[in-house]
Parts: sequence; structure tokens; C-alpha cells
Amino acid sequence: MTVAIVGSTASGKSSLAIAAALARPGTEIVAVDSMQVYRGMDLGTAKPTARDQAEVTHHGLDLADPIEDFTVVRFVEHYDHVRVSAKGPLLLVAGTGLYLRAMLDRFDPPGEWLDLRSAFESEPDLDALYAKLVELDPRAAAKIDAGNRRRIARALEVCVGSGHRFSSFGPGMDAYPPIETTQIGLRWNRDTLRARIDRRVDDMMDSGLLHEVASIGRTNMSRNAQQALGYKELLDHLDGLVTLDEAVETIKLRTRQFAVKQERWFRRDPRIEWVDLTEDSAEALPAVLQALDT
Repeated sequence: MTVAIVGSTASGKSSLAIAAALARPGTEIVAVDSMQVYRGMDLGTAKPTARDQAEVTHHGLDLADPIEDFTVVRFVEHYDHVRVSAKGPLLLVAGTGLYLRAMLDRFDPPGEWLDLRSAFESEPDLDALYAKLVELDPRAAAKIDAGNRRRIARALEVCVGSGHRFSSFGPGMDAYPPIETTQIGLRWNRDTLRARIDRRVDDMMDSGLLHEVASIGRTNMSRNAQQALGYKELLDHLDGLVTLDEAVETIKLRTRQFAVKQERWFRRDPRIEWVDLTEDSAEALPAVLQALDT
């Protein structure tokens, strides 16, 4: 049995999963998060605590060093191993929608051509890059923000490297075939979620996030790892580019923006069963337990 809990950052997915796993002994948790895979990046990614991991078996954590560019392909390979070796039901805690779709819908992602990617990412004329993508793969271009350099570069990398359109790989992000996994979504009022995000960022700072970022350092982080919310902003502060207060406010703003993007991503999936929350994510516990018992 596999159940997924999905939702925006700070929606309470992890605490809900711990409560459900403790109520159903033997349940194992898979953290589906593209940044929790990095060792040492604990506070900023809201990684489950050592106590949580001691109480419930966790997977998907600490799979790579921050200097590595971790990929969705590697995560799916890890998940496939977990599916075979797990001794009990799996509870997926998903904040990274792409990883979850790749796991559940068995996407066949294209290969990698790192030299091409580097060349496209270093191209100073972003408008020219996007125009090239429109020429090579108009369908992919229509779904990518013209200002999103990383996604444009990745799409061009695949188009040029494989000789096939980026949009031709997999069943397509717009297809939602039946799956056996029950997906339960946590949904908050926008203002309430904003307050939860601000409070969590303050808690992270109080717990030592600045020290964590400084101990890793920019030179020990891949471009992918540096995109983690909180790390990029505090690295800029440590480099003397912004004050600490400015960095913290930027973290809060970008986290709120990211939460909106997550909500929009998950909202497109008609297979998700949504639970509207008012006080605590534990309000969704009955729905999760019922899904685990099915």
C-alpha cells in the first residue's frame, strides 16, 4: 500500500506523516523533496529531525553531497529500490511535484548532455535562447516561462542532444492516468499559509540556519543545491550583498511565491483528494489513516 501526502511548503505534511506512521506501526516514510536529498542541508529544507527518523523509518534523505547536481532520475531509482525493500506500507511526503509524477506515472526522462547544458546556461542572451526553443520545440516553449533560464536550457539541451523534441518524452505532464496510489492534498487559506511560512522561516533562523549555510559555503554547493530556499539568500548575505534582515525578508517572500507555484502544480492533478485545513494538519489524519487501511 502506498499513500502520498502532497501540498505546499509549511502545510504540515511531515508532521502529519509522522502521526500517521506512528498510528500504523510498520509504515515507512519517503521524503519526496529535491533538496532534502542533500546531506547537511537540514534546517533550511525542513528535513525530518533525528528524533523523527528514529521513530519512523525514512527514505529519500541524505542521498548526495551538496556539490552534486542531483536528478529526478536518481531519485526514481532510489524509490524503486525502496519499493522492493520496504517492510511495510509507504507514505510519500511530497513537496516536489515533478519527482512525485516521475515516481507514480513512471515517466521516462530524457538523458543528459552536460556540456550543452553548460553552454546554454552561460548564454547571455536569454531572449535568443527562448527564440531558439520556440523554433525547435514550440510545444515545450509554450509551457515554459520565457524568463526561466534553467528550464529553457534543459529543454534545449534535450532537443539538441537527443535530436528529438523535449516535449516528446514521456506521456506528457498534462496526462493523468489512473494510479494505485491514493494522493491526499493539504490545502490552507492563503493568508494562514503565509503566516505559517513566515513563522517557520523565523524558527529556522533561530535554530541556526545562517550557521548551517556558512558551514557549507557557496563553493561546496552545486547550482542545483544553491537554489534551495534560504540558502541562496543567506549566501548573498554572507558575500556582503545584502543585510541579514533583507535576506530573511527575501526568504519569506520567495517561499510564499514558491508555495503558490506548488499549489498550482498539485491543483492540476484531478486524482488528488483535497482536505481543507483550518487549525492543524492533523485534521487530515483520518483521511490518511483510511487510505493506509484500504
